[in-house]
Parts: sequence; structure tokens; C-alpha cells
Amino acid sequence: MESRSIAGLGNAAVISPSDTVNLPTVCKAIYVGVTGDVKVDLTQTGTAIVFKAVPVGILPVQAMRVYSTGTTATNLVALY
Repeated sequence: MESRSIAGLGNAAVISPSDTVNLPTVCKAIYVGVTGDVKVDLTQTGTAIVFKAVPVGILPVQAMRVYSTGTTATNLVALY
């Protein structure tokens, strides 16, 4: 994964993955608390994609939805 600075992110919110509901605001990155897969809708393309075996830490993607189906990682936090 490409390293990207998350400096300047000042807000965070716990993610409740959903197959039908978008995040309240597009996030700039996702903190993954427990390793697993993360399925998201990307903001620039609207394409659903699964990031496989994401390690604990920061997943630097702008996402508008985190799906419950296809997401096995837990303790997810949206960073804004």
C-alpha cells in the first residue's frame, strides 16, 4: 500500500458497515482495528472494491460506503 500522510485529519467516527447506507460524510481514510477484508465504495469512481487482508492500521482510501457483506475486518473508524 502506498504511504500517505493523515496529518490534518481532525474528526473520526465509528463505522457501522451497511450494504445500503452510505457514511454520513466521505471519509479520507479508515482505521482498521482488527485485520480482515474491507469492502468499500470508492468516491471517485463509485466502484465497490474489496481490500483483502488489510492489516491493523490506516487504510488510506476515500470511501463513501463500507459494506457489511464482504467486510470481515472489525473495529473500523472513519477518519475525516
